[in-house]
Amino acid sequence: MNEPESTPAEEDFPLIISVDDHVMEPKDLWQRELPVNLRDRGPRVVQEKVRLEFSGGHYGFHRDDPDGQLCDVWLYDGSVTPTGLLHGPAGIPREQQRNVAATYDDFRAGTHEQAARLDDMTTNHVEAALNYPNIFPRFCGQGFLERDDKDLALLCLRIYNDWMIDEWCGGAGAGRLIPLTLVPLWDPELAAIEARRCAVKGSYAIAFSENPSKLGCESMYSGAWDVLWDACVETDTTVSMHIGSSSSMPATSADAPLATSMSLYAQNAEGSLADWVFSETLTRFPTIKIAYAESQVGWMPFQLERMDSVFREGRGGVGGDGPLPSEIVKGRVFGCVFDDLFGLKSRDEVGVDQILFETDYPHSDGTFPHSRKVAHSLCSAAGMNADDVYKVLRGNAIEAYGLHRFGITA
Repeated sequence: MNEPESTPAEEDFPLIISVDDHVMEPKDLWQRELPVNLRDRGPRVVQEKVRLEFSGGHYGFHRDDPDGQLCDVWLYDGSVTPTGLLHGPAGIPREQQRNVAATYDDFRAGTHEQAARLDDMTTNHVEAALNYPNIFPRFCGQGFLERDDKDLALLCLRIYNDWMIDEWCGGAGAGRLIPLTLVPLWDPELAAIEARRCAVKGSYAIAFSENPSKLGCESMYSGAWDVLWDACVETDTTVSMHIGSSSSMPATSADAPLATSMSLYAQNAEGSLADWVFSETLTRFPTIKIAYAESQVGWMPFQLERMDSVFREGRGGVGGDGPLPSEIVKGRVFGCVFDDLFGLKSRDEVGVDQILFETDYPHSDGTFPHSRKVAHSLCSAAGMNADDVYKVLRGNAIEAYGLHRFGITA
């Protein structure tokens, strides 16, 4: 009987491809790109003294508080969003991280400057990374969706996408910083147009909501999003959904601590996957690929087992015959890990080809600058061999996002 292969030494681990990092939006972007007559309503930053607080399960803030801390406050067409230290505490010891007001000068340069980010990635043994928004646009562009002036919102969203593709992921960042397109969630047809426009420019992933109906948009069961999925299939664009992109998190009661919600957050991905399967979206679009960021994967085997049971018995108005949910998702639905030993131990049940890795730079859950060490610890504890380590740390990401188009082939 052959002995099982051992996990490679940490120094022999491959360079990481992170499918969930974040970038802080440039403070001057819209003020330099918008027409002069729109700049007073477009996104801009003012500095004020602000006091942040957490109460009743929600964060709040007080502007112009003489006892507050200096803060970069984003103003945009009636919305007010303070910058908090937890938007990007990379490099700050976790025990010193606090939800306090902050200016961009309080963060590592890598949170918002390309050259410094590339240096931080190199330090962290990361070759390439997909970057979600970080402050007022939020994880799938809800900050644009919520504005009343949709013409201005569309213009601002396109400015963001052009910056993401041409500047943040261009120049020295080409092939290392992977662009992620925001789409106008208020209009699926406009979303399809923007996905195609950005694919032509070299962006092959869109940020979408894990549950658009919670944002007041068309549901996954409406069929309204099919025009967007057509565009994604046509351009081989991957649909990426970050935990919390429905602007909601699981909760039990108003007085429950934040820890309760944090321990339940995979429920958002569970519900989203059920929507994608039971709406028959994955069936109607048999080549589309979707990925969940910050979702972990240990929940997948039971969720699919339960969905198979419901489907097989034709219960609740779905199924009865045809491919089972567990068959439909193979090779097309990806989850990512950064702290999921159970999921890695269950990789055969999850599907080792469908597990991605993230560093979540520069967030408080992030593993910078020790991502390789963390990955080695997880993979060793899970008894993973070199082939499985390669797949999870980079190979699966190449497949999920078509990174050969960025020169990443192995």
